[in-house]
Amino acid sequence: MAKREYKTEGLTVLWDSDLCTHCERCWRGLPAVFRPEERPWIALGMASREEVVRQVGECPSGALKIG
Repeated sequence: MAKREYKTEGLTVLWDSDLCTHCERCWRGLPAVFRPEERPWIALGMASREEVVRQVGECPSGALKIG
């Protein structure tokens, strides 16, 4: 399907929709950043770099990665 890249100064998050299992862990853990009902659905400026990196690390499918 789609691979997307979301960037802010000093941080890039990669998302691979083919790997995503939609387990909801990302948006339940950090709803200010991961907003599945909005576009773009990842708003990196809404949390610290550390919070985003920590939450991306919780992705069980590997669909979210730090680039």
